[in-house]
Amino acid sequence: MRIYRIMERKWLWMSISLAVIALGLFSLGTRGLNWGIDFTGGDILHYNIGQPYSLNEARELIGSFNLRTFEVKEAGDDRQELIVRTVILSADQQKKITESIRQKWPQAQLIRAEKVDAVIGKELQRQALIALLIANIGVLIYVTFRFEFKSGVAAILALVHDVLVMISFYSIFNIPVDSTFIAVILTVVGYSINDTIVIFDRIRENLKIMGKASFDEIANTSIVQTMARSINTSITTLLSIIALYFLGGETIKDFTLALIVGIVSGAYSTIFIASPLWSMFRGQQKTARA
Repeated sequence: MRIYRIMERKWLWMSISLAVIALGLFSLGTRGLNWGIDFTGGDILHYNIGQPYSLNEARELIGSFNLRTFEVKEAGDDRQELIVRTVILSADQQKKITESIRQKWPQAQLIRAEKVDAVIGKELQRQALIALLIANIGVLIYVTFRFEFKSGVAAILALVHDVLVMISFYSIFNIPVDSTFIAVILTVVGYSINDTIVIFDRIRENLKIMGKASFDEIANTSIVQTMARSINTSITTLLSIIALYFLGGETIKDFTLALIVGIVSGAYSTIFIASPLWSMFRGQQKTARA
C-alpha cells in the first residue's frame, strides 16, 4: 500500500484553504452578502402563464422595470408557471408588472401575491445561527465522547472551514442568500462530519495496532486506507447533484451549485484539514490513548 505524506504537508493544505477564505472574507468585507428576499423582505408574485414560455424573456421583462434585485424562476409540473420575487413593490408597480406579463402572454393569471416581512428575515438569520451552533456543539460532544476532546475541536474547526468556504463562495459570486442557504450549510456540515468520523475511526483502530509509530504516520496510513471510500462517496454524490444542476430547472440551480461546492470543500477538509489539525493539537506522541 502506497502511503502519501499528507500530514507532512499540512501547512500547504492549510495555506490553500486560508487563501480561499481570505479572498472570501475580503469580498465579504467590501461587498457583503447578497441577502435574498427571504431575509430582506419583498414581494412574491406567482403567475400561471397558461402556455410554454421562455425564462430568459421573463427575466428581460422584469428587468425592464429597473428593480434593485429580483429573482425569476419556473414553477409547476409543466413549467408553465412563473414566480417573481422582488424588493417591496408599490401597488402601482405590481399592477404594471402584471399588465406587462399579460401583454406578453395573454393567458397569464396572477394566482398568488404575498409579502415577505424583513422581520421574518431577521428571525430566519437568528434561527440559522442557532441551528448551526447546535449542530457544532452536538458534533463536539459526539466526537469527544467517541474519540477525545482534541479530535472534537479539530472536527469543529474543519466544519468551520467548510462554512467559511461556503460563505466565501456566496459572497464572491454574489449568489442570493435565501432560506435554502441554511439547508445547504446544514447538509454540508452533516456530509463533512460523516466522512471525518470515518477517518478518525480508522485512526483510532490503527493507534492500537501501530502504537509505536508517530501520530502523523498513523494518520497517513489511516487516510490512505479510507481515501478510496471518501473519494468514491464524493464522486457518486456529486454525479447526482450535477445531474440535478443541469436537469432540475432554474428553481434549484443555486441550491445544487452551492451543494457541489460544499461537498468538494467537505471532502477536502476531511482529508487535508481535520486530521492535520488533530495532529497539531496532539503533538508527536509515540503512543496514544485509543
